[in-house]
Amino acid sequence: MKKYEAMLILKPDLEKEELNDLCQKIVDNIKKYNGEIEDAQEWGRRQLAYKIKGCREGTYYLLKFKAPPAQIAPINADFKLNESIIRALITDRKN
Repeated sequence: MKKYEAMLILKPDLEKEELNDLCQKIVDNIKKYNGEIEDAQEWGRRQLAYKIKGCREGTYYLLKFKAPPAQIAPINADFKLNESIIRALITDRKN
């Protein structure tokens, strides 16, 4: 398994409970594809440089995980299907 880092921008209008549920769904989604979560951090709400899907702000969420390389495409596809995730980026991690 390789190490990856995912930076997600979530809709800013989510209540705390909805945000926690969404974060748990994201973690469960990675586990569904045989991934292992190493670290998860909520970075809080921040202003965006430009509108993304009509939002001027977003809640940032950082995940560090391990997963088989073949499973990254389906994980990313699931992120794109979730309407509460306005932007997602998965990158390789060296450490």
